[in-house]
Amino acid sequence: MSDLRPRRSVLYMPAANERALEKAKSIPADAIIFDLEDAVAPDAKEAARANACAAASSGEYGTRELTIRCNGLDTPWGVDDLAAVAQTPASAVVIPKVDSVQTLDKVSERLDAAAAHADMTIWAMIETPTAILDVRAIAAHWRVGALVMGTNDLAREIRSRLGAADRHPLVPHLATALLAAREAGKPILDGVYNDVKDLDGFRAECVQGMEMGFDGKTLIHPGQVDVANEVWAPTEAEIEHARRVIDAFEEGLREGKGVVTVDGRMIENLHVANAQRVLAAADAIAALG
Repeated sequence: MSDLRPRRSVLYMPAANERALEKAKSIPADAIIFDLEDAVAPDAKEAARANACAAASSGEYGTRELTIRCNGLDTPWGVDDLAAVAQTPASAVVIPKVDSVQTLDKVSERLDAAAAHADMTIWAMIETPTAILDVRAIAAHWRVGALVMGTNDLAREIRSRLGAADRHPLVPHLATALLAAREAGKPILDGVYNDVKDLDGFRAECVQGMEMGFDGKTLIHPGQVDVANEVWAPTEAEIEHARRVIDAFEEGLREGKGVVTVDGRMIENLHVANAQRVLAAADAIAALG
């Protein structure tokens, strides 16, 4: 079974904002992306880098998964970002606008040259047409630990209107990236929702992403965390049903039954696998405390 570490809520935090970094210690997000890129002005890049590395190394964020989004290698800050992040225990470096395996190779070489720990992965942001067209190869790269959808940039690149109902212009591209992630056995995170005051719209987009198959959602505001955590967590009814499916299937095997049913529906191996995943996800979330 693939990695079931919960990544229901993955919160971007601007690393130049020390108050935000302090607040993040108490926000119940599954993971944090300390951001050195979009959320940081050019004259604050170096201070943000130092703040992010200190935060990731502090040991003060509990069970949250900690990552750092660097500036691209084509910027004045990218090389120094990677060299600094490599010295931290962050679980991953988040790289914007990954368009090719060659980009991933260059990032990986920089991490190795700076003696990054062996388990540091790359979270590749998929936010351009080229990335969508090459996403299968990107997802399969040995150092990629997750795909992260950059839906704002992708919508701009394809000249789609942001905020379109049900994101219908983006759905085919989201599905393409999902297929690549699943083929490679990698987690994939849905993109951000921009209107932080519209929690009903945010919930609807979370449900859409969850039903499509995403593992969680990237967030831009702490007020979005609880909704994402709820939507991507199995409900009590789902957990109870999963237990009944597994119990019925195992009883059927013991009794040599050719057909097993639960609630009038025939149970096959795929239903058992889904039930096992539900229970594993519930256990993983409970382990976060």
